[in-house]
Amino acid sequence: MRAVRKEDFLAFLGRHWPERLSSLRRILLVKVEASFKAIILIVSSLSSNGHWLFAGVEIRGRRVLTSPVLSPADPAPVQLIVQFLEQASKPSVNEQNQVQPPPDNKRNRILKLLALKVAAHLKWDLDILEKSLSVPVLNMLLNELLCVSQVPPGTKHVDMDLASLPPTTAMAILLYNRWAIRTIVQSSFPVKQAKPGPPQLSVMSQMQQEKELTENILKVLKEQASDSILVLEAALKLNKDLYVHTMRTLDLLAMEPGMVNGETESSTAGLKIKTEEMQCQVCYDLGAAYFQQGSTNSAVYENAREKFFRTKELIAEIGSLSLHCTIDEKRLAGYCQACDVLVPSSDITSQQLTPYSQVHICLRSGNYQEVIKIFIEDNLTFNLPVQFRQSVLRELFQKAQQGNEALDEICFKVCACNTVRDILEGRTISVQFNQLFLRPNKEKIDFLLEVCSRSITLEKPSDSLKGNMASFLKNVCLGLEDLQYVFMISSHELFITLLKDEERKLLVDQMRKRSPGVNLCIKPVTSFYDIPASASVNIGQLEHQLILSVDPWRIRQILIELHGMTSERQFWTVSNKWEVPSVYSGVILGIKDNLTRDLVYILMAKGLHCSTVMDFSHAKQLFAACLELVTEFSPKLRQVMLNEMLLLDIYTHEAGTGQSGERPPSDLISRVRGYLEMRLPDIPLRQVIAEECVAFMLNWKENEYLTLQVPAFLLQNNPYVKLGQLLAATVKELPGPKESRRTAKDLWEVVVQICSVSSQHKRGNDGRVSLIKQRESTLGIMYRSELLSFIRKLREPLVLTIILSLFVKLHNVREDIVNDITAEHISIWPSSIPNLQSVDFEAVSVTVKELVRYARSINPNNHSWLIIQADIYFATNQYSAALHYYLQAGAVCSDFFNKAVPPDVYTDQVIKRMIKCCSLLNCHTQVAILCQFLREIDYKTAFKSLQEQNSHDAMDSYYDYIWDVTILEYLTYLHHKRGETDKRQIAIKAIGQTELNASNPEEVLQLAAQRRKKKFLQAMAKLYF
Repeated sequence: MRAVRKEDFLAFLGRHWPERLSSLRRILLVKVEASFKAIILIVSSLSSNGHWLFAGVEIRGRRVLTSPVLSPADPAPVQLIVQFLEQASKPSVNEQNQVQPPPDNKRNRILKLLALKVAAHLKWDLDILEKSLSVPVLNMLLNELLCVSQVPPGTKHVDMDLASLPPTTAMAILLYNRWAIRTIVQSSFPVKQAKPGPPQLSVMSQMQQEKELTENILKVLKEQASDSILVLEAALKLNKDLYVHTMRTLDLLAMEPGMVNGETESSTAGLKIKTEEMQCQVCYDLGAAYFQQGSTNSAVYENAREKFFRTKELIAEIGSLSLHCTIDEKRLAGYCQACDVLVPSSDITSQQLTPYSQVHICLRSGNYQEVIKIFIEDNLTFNLPVQFRQSVLRELFQKAQQGNEALDEICFKVCACNTVRDILEGRTISVQFNQLFLRPNKEKIDFLLEVCSRSITLEKPSDSLKGNMASFLKNVCLGLEDLQYVFMISSHELFITLLKDEERKLLVDQMRKRSPGVNLCIKPVTSFYDIPASASVNIGQLEHQLILSVDPWRIRQILIELHGMTSERQFWTVSNKWEVPSVYSGVILGIKDNLTRDLVYILMAKGLHCSTVMDFSHAKQLFAACLELVTEFSPKLRQVMLNEMLLLDIYTHEAGTGQSGERPPSDLISRVRGYLEMRLPDIPLRQVIAEECVAFMLNWKENEYLTLQVPAFLLQNNPYVKLGQLLAATVKELPGPKESRRTAKDLWEVVVQICSVSSQHKRGNDGRVSLIKQRESTLGIMYRSELLSFIRKLREPLVLTIILSLFVKLHNVREDIVNDITAEHISIWPSSIPNLQSVDFEAVSVTVKELVRYARSINPNNHSWLIIQADIYFATNQYSAALHYYLQAGAVCSDFFNKAVPPDVYTDQVIKRMIKCCSLLNCHTQVAILCQFLREIDYKTAFKSLQEQNSHDAMDSYYDYIWDVTILEYLTYLHHKRGETDKRQIAIKAIGQTELNASNPEEVLQLAAQRRKKKFLQAMAKLYF
């Protein structure tokens, strides 16, 4: 970097860029000649000392100051972000023509910094960034922000204390987690399918890659959604202002990285975000997330309501002058109204309810007359949107079509209210009203006149309202055949008031000219569906029914009707939510008959969706219909459907009777074996079916088959069968001597290979690890992510314990490990690895945490898994959490300490770790008591801890839990020496209890110790649970 005085640089620009002096602070990306193999970056930013900084690059050994080059049109800021990150993430090719990850060199770091500076120029406005950047690009940008903000790679955000972090670091974490839940919410909205253009393979391939990358990112974000929500909830408890990186602070990072712990993290650097502004944005995003979750858990709507109304309060406090808090207040108002409907507040009276809430309450309770009353009143105020009123009518129509004939009259009345509203606002009469009014009667005309009268104020009506209503009444009269009904309208007070005498006479003349013998009505309509409609309306209605229906017969009928109307459409593209695995789609879309192709695709897509949402009965119907269809013409698709039905039966059993431990029927086990042994060529297979089949066999202890009966070709061709065979054999060998456990060593070697990193995938110089893209090894039989996915399908406790034990041992063999993690059966694994450098221990550490979390979700009361969780927290210096799980492990196997904790649970190592936790938490009296739990009481540690006067526990209140007389005598001496008379008396009272007398039988002393252990551990549990 070289410094140029501001005046010189302005003069230079005056000579070359006279027309561009107003855009001095723009960031330009300049194209490079291919021969230089470099990118010339022009970075201009005003530094704090009034000098301009110019960034040059080395080209062929010479350092040059780049000249300004202008493009015909300057790119938008978001386009610059895309270009910078695209250039920085381009992979390189080495001399052996192998693709290498993007190098971590100066060029790429500058490009990433420029992308961050452009985002800082936009003030990190997520609305702008989300609108213009794709999910993968924005994910990469925010991960770079986390890196420069000193967020440790691989650390879960939920485990970090935001209050103790530097302001810029905390704000970066908030930005990332806000974006995460906003992206999840946005992905739940339906997207209109774009019309496919001419097929271009390169464009389609690029779009497919971006779609797959986006789906992978969304999958990870959804898995971390609960953590992101916890992070944002914790942010609402902060009571300090935060700061976000600006172009200036990013410059400081580029000039002197060491200053990251200095000025850029102080309370005065960066762009200040007030606490109220931050909380307002977080509350709004949390509310949207809770609202989206409410579709599957209605209780969450209460949380959404709380967050949205808190957002309204904060907006009122902040005012409209906030620069950093951009909330769509119209959308917020809509959310609040929806929450009022879904979770009406108990302290709101009927007078305070909004019309929306009143309508929904009436619909739920079946009080349709009140809905009609509200709609008539709204014809005067125009408060309810027309779309909302139409949606209410559609809902009533659907209920009426389902056989509720009592709603026919209600449908007409609501439609009449909506029609009068349309007329008053100058819109045309709806088709539904014409259909429902084809057969008028006295009651319908009386109600229509009542609605018209109550929807207009005759005292001061506007000319437009009078004209619209008068025209409507005249047209109704002209459309009536029965003169009795015409007289009812023409003699009504409203008609007389709105129409002049001349208009009434003209209307009467027109009616008299009609011949009484001519039937002016169209041919009588026998059914609601017999009324003709345009082809486009019919197609739209049928497509809507096609999306909603899960009845195979009805789906077939709809498709036959649609193909009869048009042969140009591909109806399998109607909904972008219909997804069929790519291994199947090629076969299905190759079916020549369009109707058959659409039917097979839609039946399979709907069946897979029903299976995903655990609607197994409908899934079975859809798959059975699809199987019957494809059996006639495609043996390949027939086998595909048989495989999918097998997977469905596995899911059905595991979610049903399998939950209670009931074994699956022998027929299902035989079908699973048949699938694993299947050797049909050219049959498309889904990986998940093989995973589920092997997991199914392990979960139901079919170890004999996996170890002895599985064919040899399966072990070579199917990695999941190989892994399942090793796990089953290891479980079988557990009771035997250590020397005979050859399979355990084989399993160890397989997992070590999976967790190893090939040479071309080494980490960068700064050690960064992407939160989304995990480094995957190509050395093992499967990727680490695939191994994790497989393990999450296991439920058998012993198999899970074996896998946990293996990963714990692998975690412990690293050279820099300080505190080992303990686990059952850990001795069966090898104690060393020949090439430690090849193992990705960071990924191993993350995997151990994920596995423990999953295992505890299967059985939260397994003491072995709880001890592992406690050891993990102990190894990461989270001592309070570690104590929580150590105590929970003891509680679950001792009836909450009412029985003695087994010695294989509270080993000396566990007790010593609990002692260290208490010591580092400054709970020194607890340390002294725990020293008694050891097989040999540690008097040295106990006495040293009791000497500490700055103790954060209950101190002398714990003396009743001490049963060792030596410790009590030392306490008496200590308090006497310090002159603490009251505490000395408490110690003397404790030591004077008869059950602690050394002359008592051993049984009495043991009983006294056990009683005190129980009370102390229960007291500790209440403290740390």
